[in-house]
Amino acid sequence: MNVLHTLLVIVQVLSALAMIGLVLMQHGKGADAGAAFGGGASASLFGASGGANFLSRSTAVLATVFLAATLGLAFIGYQRPAAPASSGSVLENLPAAAPAAPAAAPDSGAAQIPGK
Repeated sequence: MNVLHTLLVIVQVLSALAMIGLVLMQHGKGADAGAAFGGGASASLFGASGGANFLSRSTAVLATVFLAATLGLAFIGYQRPAAPASSGSVLENLPAAAPAAPAAAPDSGAAQIPGK
């Protein structure tokens, strides 16, 4: 079960990074308006409209892979047995402190007042 968990985490991280890259490579709807005024950014590696279709479909496929990996991780996390009694806290390893000695009671309250 550990190998499957590690594999799903790797798939999820790689698909998330690839999806971020694909989204950043896509141009927005307003990019064509800038090209009309002489911007040379309208040229695409995949042709005039082929890039938009390829990038958007690739993004959709990676989003599906990411969602499937997330659901798989949620299912595996739900199936794992609960941790025994240890919560993994560092405070559990501290030695037990000895009880403090009771303080001696003062004779009277007047001894604590300054100037008397």
